[in-house]
Amino acid sequence: MRISELSRRSGVPNATIKFYLRKGLLPPGRATAATQAEYDETHLRRLRLIRALISVRGLTVNATREVLSAVSEHEADVHQVLGLALGAKRVDQDGEPDTQPGMSDVDALVARLGWQLSEHTPARGVIAETLETLRSLGTDFSWRALVPYAELAQRTAVLDLDQLKDTDDALERAERAVLLTVLLEPALLALRRMAQEHESAVRHGAIPGPSVPGPGGG
Repeated sequence: MRISELSRRSGVPNATIKFYLRKGLLPPGRATAATQAEYDETHLRRLRLIRALISVRGLTVNATREVLSAVSEHEADVHQVLGLALGAKRVDQDGEPDTQPGMSDVDALVARLGWQLSEHTPARGVIAETLETLRSLGTDFSWRALVPYAELAQRTAVLDLDQLKDTDDALERAERAVLLTVLLEPALLALRRMAQEHESAVRHGAIPGPSVPGPGGG
């Protein structure tokens, strides 16, 4: 396909595609003339992943290039591809694991759950920081209180990964994972708020039902 069709099918403007080509995010097409090239479905899938990483996940061009390079390197390893695309795994796994305060609590939580996680997983730091903040505020909220929440998260993860089973293409799978995960997060938080409102109404006061007109009422 020509670059104009690639733009139409991907929803990415011609100028942006040319920018991605110059920056090395998108591999060059097959040259058909001095200033023309043909692109294929691989370019389309990679372009959609680029758009997802930059526009949805908010990565910089340089960070996106690193992720794409790592995804290509581990294309046959579904676990690695999904971890890199979602940010659950760092592109650079070298260096020492995070040793910030609260990390021992995270280790205890992960061990209790029996989860298989990289010691470099960024989310570990988020949990550690949250627990430390709660502790600094004088609460008695410990990692043990997170266990039932983690079990609910595990069930959500099963639903997430089930939606990726019907494609074997690594780039398409990575793109879909980014879109489903990042775009669904606000909706999942909203559902939690709605469920809390409902549970509060059930426990502390009935939700008013529709009014019923009396005799002769309109």
